[in-house]
Amino acid sequence: MLTVAVDSPALPAGYAAEPKWDGFRAQLAVYKGGRVLLRSRQGTDMTGSFPEIRTAALVQLPPNTALDGELVVWEARKLAFERLQQRLARRGKGAAEAARQ
Repeated sequence: MLTVAVDSPALPAGYAAEPKWDGFRAQLAVYKGGRVLLRSRQGTDMTGSFPEIRTAALVQLPPNTALDGELVVWEARKLAFERLQQRLARRGKGAAEAARQ
């Protein structure tokens, strides 16, 4: 889940690249039976802090799907890392309210 610096931005055939986002690297897994797990690269379970991601995953992704990506918050046409950091401490009603905001 970690990026590796390269000397040249030119990529060999068959490789892909993405920009470095100011967010949390995360892995999302959707299991049979409706279980969803969102975890950090250290393995911390972040599912309870981001209920909207769990809901979207259940609706949009089939079981036995895994995604690796970056969680970001866009605000006023820019990334808002501080808003993302505030989400980790929230669970339950607090996380749901933060998701609505």
